Amino acid sequence: MKEKELQALTEDISLSFFQKSFKHRVQFNNRLRTTGGRYMLQSHNIEINPKHYEKFGREELISIVKHELCHYHLHLEGKGYKHRDKEFKSLLAKVGGARHCQTIPEQRNQVRTVHYYKCSGCGIQFRRKRRVDTVKYVCGKCNGKLKKIE
Repeated sequence: MKEKELQALTEDISLSFFQKSFKHRVQFNNRLRTTGGRYMLQSHNIEINPKHYEKFGREELISIVKHELCHYHLHLEGKGYKHRDKEFKSLLAKVGGARHCQTIPEQRNQVRTVHYYKCSGCGIQFRRKRRVDTVKYVCGKCNGKLKKIE
């Protein structure tokens, strides 16, 4: 699907389900990893993860577009547009959008690197998902130097 088709689909969904026009841009964003789409508060544009369309098809795409259009229309009207808001939940149920998108199988099984550090002062060991700069950071317990464990 091309971005022109996505734009036309979004405008059509907006008119038929919300009875309001969509006046901004919708585009695919390959960098999205953990979400099916996102609504940009500043520009009012919508970004869609193309991997969800490729893996799950048109119905999943429509569901994601409905979800993002709920954010869009509620935000422009000054109503509760966040996931926890009552207005958002009721509008989403009314139009039949998905609360959560499906998980892409390849992303679920990715191997995550884990880093282990040991304090040279008190000997406590730390497990971190992200690398720690051992020159900049010290042990939170005793202010001792951290050393990476291989």
